[in-house]
Amino acid sequence: MKELPDDERPREKLIMHGAQSLSDSQVLSILLRNGCHNKNVHELAIEVLKKYPVATIKECSYYDFISVKGIGKVKAIEILAAIEFGRRIFLRDKESLIKFQCAEDIWKDIKYYIADLKQEYFYCYYFNQKQELLERKLLFMGTINRSVVHPREIFKEAYRLSASSIVCIHNHPSNHVMPSKEDVLLTDHLVKTGYVQGIPIRDHIIAGEDSYYSFYEHHNILNL
Repeated sequence: MKELPDDERPREKLIMHGAQSLSDSQVLSILLRNGCHNKNVHELAIEVLKKYPVATIKECSYYDFISVKGIGKVKAIEILAAIEFGRRIFLRDKESLIKFQCAEDIWKDIKYYIADLKQEYFYCYYFNQKQELLERKLLFMGTINRSVVHPREIFKEAYRLSASSIVCIHNHPSNHVMPSKEDVLLTDHLVKTGYVQGIPIRDHIIAGEDSYYSFYEHHNILNL
């Protein structure tokens, strides 16, 4: 690649004009870093893309990549890691646009995370001002009560995400979703803390496999 002018070398071009200015083969050249015997890195990148075009490369396995002469174990792993990182960024961006219309929608979403659990898990869903989901966060495991669920951990994540509101969810492995006395005390404590912090707790949902209990729907969230 040394024979190319600076503004055509992938790394230099990225610095000068941004990553979006690179062709597919130039992006892959940066990931590959170097070529192999009788083949420079750009030629190797082109060969990879001829065999596995961008539209299909996300489906490639480790063994697909090492089948290309010049792609060894390390290069294959680095390409797969880059593809996976891009996939996670894409999915996270899509998740940020999710809107839940009601407690039942959140319960249906959380069911996939709590199925068959034998202990209680406490999640928080963080939302922006448009009520779009920013992140699901598992914060506590075990018997859920005020001594275990620390508001500082809940609101620390809210500040990190610049969240505007929070929905708390925890499961009852027994599938009996009526709140216990501890659940009521915990909810009251979190709601009051949210009021002081300026980040309201919109709901606390107790989730079972077949049903749920929403403090908001039962008018037990006092600041809403």
